[in-house]
Amino acid sequence: QVQLVESGGGLVQAGGSLRLSCAASFSFYDMGWFRQAPGKEREFVGAITWSSASTYYTDSVRGRFTISRDNAKNTVYLQMNTLKPEDTAVYYCAASRVKRDPSLISAYDYWGQGTQVTVSS
Repeated sequence: QVQLVESGGGLVQAGGSLRLSCAASFSFYDMGWFRQAPGKEREFVGAITWSSASTYYTDSVRGRFTISRDNAKNTVYLQMNTLKPEDTAVYYCAASRVKRDPSLISAYDYWGQGTQVTVSS
């Protein structure tokens, strides 16, 4: 059974940091992070290819967030620094079995349950 389990969310003050983890039951080609704020659509945050050779970020987090992965542990990480109140959302990790455009929701075959990140001002 394919499972993605996120952890690491919580409440942090603006300017602080959090590291999210996503443990997968299988190895996948691309692993991505998305987020969804209340009343808004789910949006792409970033992604990483299996070899870690390529990473992708949406403009609003580039330079503040870093994605990495440990394939031996089937785990992907999202290091979030200099957090802003507008980063508040439920964060989801997602996994793709084949190579597709990593910024698209439709590119992913499996999703985690999400973890809440709240940034206070």
